[in-house]
Amino acid sequence: MATAPSPDTIMALKDLGAYIEAQLDTDVSDVTVVGGELSLRCATASILKVLTFLRDDSQCQFKGLMDLCGVDFPQRDQRFDVVYNLLSISRNTRVRVKVATDENTPVPSATALFSSAEWMEREAWDLFGVFFSEHPDLRRLLTDYGFEGHPLRKDFPLTGYVEVRYDDEQKRVVYEPVKLVQEFRNFDFLSPWEGAQAALPGDEKAEDAVEGAPS
Repeated sequence: MATAPSPDTIMALKDLGAYIEAQLDTDVSDVTVVGGELSLRCATASILKVLTFLRDDSQCQFKGLMDLCGVDFPQRDQRFDVVYNLLSISRNTRVRVKVATDENTPVPSATALFSSAEWMEREAWDLFGVFFSEHPDLRRLLTDYGFEGHPLRKDFPLTGYVEVRYDDEQKRVVYEPVKLVQEFRNFDFLSPWEGAQAALPGDEKAEDAVEGAPS
């Protein structure tokens, strides 16, 4: 079970955030400490400058890009956030950097700064349709050859597409229509104990134990 960060840790992160904000001035905004981690937002055009500073500055030393992912907010004009999670091993500190973009505005590729960004950006392109300019090999990564659309967009339909699988009887790859009922997208956010309408596996054992208990 994760423990809450100490007040000293929170204060150190706030001091680091203030330092980054002072050094980068208008290139960063919304510098906050959330969940024991430093988070900041920057303009798309400034992302490489910000990442370079966070990697090379002696007070930061965020040498590792641990994750890069997309988030879809379809109600916004700039519907996508690209989120960079950086780690400083020497300082045992993390920082989260966010940039906002839309379907038509490319984000500068970070592959020249972090080699780990190459496949992560390919995944974000494949699943969200976020384009990364100057990427050396921006191809789909997880979907099938010839796949249309970007399946992690929140408006992506669950029907009308095809999936590919290997048929052992036919000894070849076959394409089949994807047919999923739209109800699978209705989430009630209840726990399994609150939301289940049928008996869960193992419940019958508990009922048998109650019936056999001495009165």
